[in-house]
Amino acid sequence: MGTAISLDLADDLPVAELDGLAGDAFAWLREVDARFSTYRADSEVCRLDRGELPLSTAGADLRDVLARCAELWKVTDGFFDAYAAGRLDPSGYVKGWAVQVASDRLLAAGAANHCLNAGGDVRVRGRSHTGRPWRIGVRHPWDAMSTCLVLTGTDLAVATSGVYERGHHVLDPRRGVPARGLRSVTVVGSDLGLADAYATAAVAMGPAGVGWLEGLPGHQHAVVTDDARLLHSTALPLAD
Repeated sequence: MGTAISLDLADDLPVAELDGLAGDAFAWLREVDARFSTYRADSEVCRLDRGELPLSTAGADLRDVLARCAELWKVTDGFFDAYAAGRLDPSGYVKGWAVQVASDRLLAAGAANHCLNAGGDVRVRGRSHTGRPWRIGVRHPWDAMSTCLVLTGTDLAVATSGVYERGHHVLDPRRGVPARGLRSVTVVGSDLGLADAYATAAVAMGPAGVGWLEGLPGHQHAVVTDDARLLHSTALPLAD
């Protein structure tokens, strides 16, 4: 996925069982990378985009992802657009979705306490090794060694979309130009795929994304603007 992925398993289970759980999670994420990468010519996404793979014969996961992207296009008024760059790129949903699926599988397999972090998109369940709720740092958009917020909880999906690493790479699909106004958007909810897509859509909206996030049911947010203002919802689960 072009990003660092870490997994913290906090259940008191035999080492061999923990190794197996971790191995299954990373195998799934490698599989997603192979099938959904926009950089690998042999991925399903690239083959579909070139017209070499009919949608009817694509894998069930890809068809489901594209259906969800179409739904997200509607609910975001077109600001989440898998074709914003002129070619198929569902990455704004896929990374969060893949981590959510991995976390769901870990939970079903008995790993009730874990933290899975894929480049700042984080899914936590249960409690950490200390017995306390997990703490999730949100990277400071101008200082990679610092956080601008720390969140806490026992069942959170936290997705951050920003322009501090890859520049203004999120396009405003209406104008076809890089979106500006919001340097970092963090969305907190219960499903990481949705949170990831909503964060991407808000960045694409620019300053109007703040108002849109405030009306988003079942989610909280934190935004850092290009002029260094920090705005967040009152219900955001901030650590003490």
